[in-house]
Parts: sequence; structure tokens; C-alpha cells
Amino acid sequence: MNFGTVGTSWITSSFIDASRKSDDFILKAVYSRSEIKAKEFAEKHQAALIYTDLEEMAKSEKIDCVYIASPNSLHYEHALLFLRHKKHVICEKPIFSNTKELKEAFRVAKENGVYLFEAIRNFHSPNFKALKNAIEKIGPVRAANLHRSRYSSKYNEYLSGSRPNVFSAEYSGGALTDLGIYPLYLSVGLFGNPTKISYSANVLESGIDGSGTLTLGYDGFISTIMCSKISTSYIPCEIQGEKGTVVFEDAGVIVDMKLIDNATGQELPVVTYNMEDDMKFEINNFMRIISNKNEEEYLELKELSLLTLSITEEARRQNGIIYGCER
Repeated sequence: MNFGTVGTSWITSSFIDASRKSDDFILKAVYSRSEIKAKEFAEKHQAALIYTDLEEMAKSEKIDCVYIASPNSLHYEHALLFLRHKKHVICEKPIFSNTKELKEAFRVAKENGVYLFEAIRNFHSPNFKALKNAIEKIGPVRAANLHRSRYSSKYNEYLSGSRPNVFSAEYSGGALTDLGIYPLYLSVGLFGNPTKISYSANVLESGIDGSGTLTLGYDGFISTIMCSKISTSYIPCEIQGEKGTVVFEDAGVIVDMKLIDNATGQELPVVTYNMEDDMKFEINNFMRIISNKNEEEYLELKELSLLTLSITEEARRQNGIIYGCER
């Protein structure tokens, strides 16, 4: 399958590098509004074709799929364009700004006989499966503390008076939908739909959340999700059960995992995998679903994206965070 890319940032480069570890998924084209940047990016990654016109790229019969990593607010219009031209779409997280956009995009994908996926690498990694298996050994879950907080270099630009995309409501930015999406996906992937949602956000002058704490209520426990782009956390994530606690580093990649037995205090290491080029796992899953036309698994991923986006939508509503596309 030949694919093209929209976006020339480091995340696109990482996706391309991971694609080379996947079977039958070949980079064919890159897009940038700038011809110079498109040529440089194509040369760097050995892409045969460059485009500076998205419509022309979408019409091309030389690509079957597109990976979209444009600014968050542009994901929807870019995805619709390619879906309408019968191209499969892999869209970087957060997939869209709200559930209205997502439902329409899924409708258009179905109408045109193609697939739409949200690229969320931690959920597709073997380390997520290892985490899920470890949780089964700790008895009833009584608390989950999950987080991803990283001081952003873009925050320095923000403090200097500019408005980087990730700190802009016009571009659908914010901490929860950027870094918080990783622990949020872990929570809904492990525990499902919460009964209660509450988000306390540090809303910046630009109208987005620089940091915040999201609590999700489940039967018998609370899952607490902390996220920040204006500070950094160095503490591990924990999922606490009546029999033991699972501890691991980094909700984005889920590494250095161990299970601590409550009765003995014994620490048992849990095998995790090297996460170099970890996007290869999501790519392989997406390609398998497409080639096998696995509608059941596709529906599960669709519902997970809808649930996650509905939670971030409610979290924003509680804090008066309104994106430019919603005004």
C-alpha cells in the first residue's frame, strides 16, 4: 500500500521511520504548502512525489492512504478531502476537535468504502497488552493515577507573546488533547466509559488549558489523569488494586513496569518491549484491519475514538474552552 503524508514535523518523520519496519506500507508522496520544504522533506525520506496542492494529492491514483499530522484544527477538513477521494486516512491524535466532526468523518469514510483511524501509539503497543495482563493480577482496581506532563519548548514562545498552535484555541490546542490524550486512552482502553467526568484546568489567557487534572469515576474507584505542557512530572503512573499495585513509567510508551504485591511487598518486573519506532504497531494493526476488512475490530477502535473525544469535549465544556471551529 502506497501512502502520503500531510505535515512535515518531527512526528511525521517518526511515522515514516516506523513505516519502514512495516510490511507493504510504502511512502510515496509528501505534502507541504511550501515547495522548498516539500522537496527537502521528500529528499530526507526518499519520497518519489511532492505536492503543494492538497486537492491534487487527494485525486492522485498513486497513493492509497494518507497520514495526517497537520495542526489539530485542520485535521477534519484534510481528512474529509482524502476520504471523499476514497483514500484511507490515519490521523494523528487528537483526531478531531469534537464528536460532531468525528461522526461526520466516519460517515464519509463508510460512504466511500475506506477506513479512518486515529493514530494513538500507546494503545496499539504490546506494552499496553502487558499492562492489561498485569492489572488482572492485582484484584479489584481501587485507584488509577495516570499522567503525562512535559514542559513544552513552545511555552517559551507563548510567554514571549506569540501563539504556537498547541497553545492556541484557534488551532484546537491544549494540554489534555495533546499530552493528556495518552493517559486518557489508557483509562478508557482499560476501564471503559466512566460514569462521572470532572476536569479542573489551568486555563491560559489564550483560552486553552496549560495543565489540568481530569477525574473519571468508575464503579469502585477513581481514575485520576494529570496533564501539563507548562510543567514536568517525574513520578511514575500507578494502578492500585486490593492485592497489589502496577507501577510504570510514561503513559505514552508504558515502560519499566513492575507489579508490587501488597502482602509481601515483593516487586515483580513485567516484561515490556523496546519502543523504538513504536508507531509500527499501530501501522501494522491498521494495515491488517484494512487488508482483512475486519469490521469488528474497526468498530472497536471507532467507539474508542468517539468515547475519548466525548470526554475531552465535556472536559472543555466544564472549563469554558471553546475552539475556533466551534465559534
